[in-house]
Amino acid sequence: QLENKISFEKLTEWTSPNVMEKKRVKVYLPRMKIEEKYNLTSVLTALGMTDLFSPSANLSGISSSESLKMSEAVHEAHMEVNEEGTEMAGSAEVMGDSKHSSEVEEFRADHPFLFLIKHNPTNIILFFGRYCSP
Repeated sequence: QLENKISFEKLTEWTSPNVMEKKRVKVYLPRMKIEEKYNLTSVLTALGMTDLFSPSANLSGISSSESLKMSEAVHEAHMEVNEEGTEMAGSAEVMGDSKHSSEVEEFRADHPFLFLIKHNPTNIILFFGRYCSP
């Protein structure tokens, strides 16, 4: 039910610095590896970037090669969580701040959960997902 009500606006509201309290939390996450690959060609074409994929596209601003053509646009991302920490590709560096409290709470993700990784300065959600089987 919650997933059906989630929107960018709600996520922005829930993760706003005005609502989030900084605290130290010891987090126990299951090992997981998430990989996604999206072909963005049809999305970019629908947004009006039709010339980019045509054989007559002028791409001289990014290459001196006259024969440079773009056939498709693909985005790949992966995230892996294991005993050594979190490794991500396709995003900016993500860091936490745990200096503001001496108390340490515990959070054990031993049940299905939603997660997101957000770049706070730009308010951009880098990863958003659902983990179903810890």
